[in-house]
Amino acid sequence: MTFTPQNLESRVVVEPGSPASHNQPVDSPPRPGPGSRAPKGRLTPGYVAPQLPVPAHIERPDYVGKKDAVEGLHGDVYDAEGLGKIRAAGRLAAQAMNLVEQYIRPGVTTAELDRVGHEFIISQDAWPSTLGYKEFPKSMTTSLNEVICHGIPDDTVLEDGDIINIDITVYKDGHHGDHNKTFLVGDVDEESRLLVERTEKALERAIKAVKPGREINVIGRVIETYAKRFGYGVVEDFVGHGVGKEFHSGLIVPHYDTAPRHNEVMVPGMVFTIEPMLTLGSIAWDLWDDGWTVTTKDKQRSAQFEHTIAVTEDGAEILTIAD
Repeated sequence: MTFTPQNLESRVVVEPGSPASHNQPVDSPPRPGPGSRAPKGRLTPGYVAPQLPVPAHIERPDYVGKKDAVEGLHGDVYDAEGLGKIRAAGRLAAQAMNLVEQYIRPGVTTAELDRVGHEFIISQDAWPSTLGYKEFPKSMTTSLNEVICHGIPDDTVLEDGDIINIDITVYKDGHHGDHNKTFLVGDVDEESRLLVERTEKALERAIKAVKPGREINVIGRVIETYAKRFGYGVVEDFVGHGVGKEFHSGLIVPHYDTAPRHNEVMVPGMVFTIEPMLTLGSIAWDLWDDGWTVTTKDKQRSAQFEHTIAVTEDGAEILTIAD
């Protein structure tokens, strides 16, 4: 049995731009019409409840209960058996994502979304990889509006017009599958909607650029070239990574053009994430006191999409697919 938020239709919702809102007022045509603009944010930390329980029989990653994770020991190239295990973990992450999506609406808290995902994952005898990773307290990250990445689920209530990134990684049978998507909450302004759509398109283009014999840095070149057409910022300090037996293997996958650096050559069986973060404004960022939540310094919005992919003989396979 998975968790279902209750009384969704009768909840009192905050008017965006009002004094109680986490969005600033914006001089703009009405959402979601043509020319409607994104508000700047004014999020503040909410209450973070104690971590949710996990049954004792579920296999835990070796970093759980430790302040840090020992990584970079297992490499990035997998045989058919290893790819199968990553694919299975990735499938669960995508299925959890689809379930969480059903409850994204004004009036729901990010903690409730976390609980939906958490209870689904443990019902599959799997571990939510973020839980306990370097002492992260929750089973996914929820990054709202101006949060670039790593937002901690809390009692923050979603508002009409928000955008929210959900990042879910699942650990099953000794392997991780890592996936994230950005969703629209209710009626979203055109500027934010286009940012979200184009960020997903940037990921799709990057995946098409994956081929054996090419260098990792081609991925960032494709993303940056596309994003710059629209004047978006391309976040540089947070990157894609090798994933599989380890949550982060040490392989770095930048989302901007770093050539001639990051010239590792892609080979069949190599597994990593691609997860571009694009911003409406500057890529400069602030870190909250929780040590995790990264927001844009100018408080303009950011969007992100991510898949775990495997290099094949002639391209790439997406491993974070629900079916």
